[in-house]
Amino acid sequence: MSDSSITKKALADALKKLMKKEGFDRVSVSDICNSCGMNRKSFYYHFRDKYDLVNWVFYEDLIDRLSVADYENGWDMLYDICSKFYEDRVFYAEAFRIEGQDSFRSYVLETLRPMASFFLEGIFPDRGEEDYFFRYFGEAGLFAVMCWLRDDEGMTPEEFVEDLRKVFCRLAAAVTEEKR
Repeated sequence: MSDSSITKKALADALKKLMKKEGFDRVSVSDICNSCGMNRKSFYYHFRDKYDLVNWVFYEDLIDRLSVADYENGWDMLYDICSKFYEDRVFYAEAFRIEGQDSFRSYVLETLRPMASFFLEGIFPDRGEEDYFFRYFGEAGLFAVMCWLRDDEGMTPEEFVEDLRKVFCRLAAAVTEEKR
């Protein structure tokens, strides 16, 4: 592992630890640096701000390891994404609370869009329909993920994805039935 990767990982681990105790809003760049023995110069060499670091964690944890070619369908990929969220649910639940211009939710949707497009290809002949579907159902699905992560009922990723799949399939069936 390169020195750069080691530094980024140390900063990410410090952020995760602090977010679990204090929440994102209360964590400063100085707190992150002090927690892992780095200086602010090192932090800013690698990241623009703490929002950039949160996004990097998501990218490293998930996106960098996912390839649409490894999946037969989007549900299997969603299961892997949700499994990672569940594995580190305190961090991700807190990350999803980030609002505003640098919201984590917006970053996740933007990052997952190309992957979703791969699985939606052919379902919507019109690109505009696909964009509409992803914009609204992507937000709805992500909202469901956020609620699931905050919920302490202990639903496994497998149960959650299966329930979500049932809801979307029932909606699709109802719309199809209406058109007949």
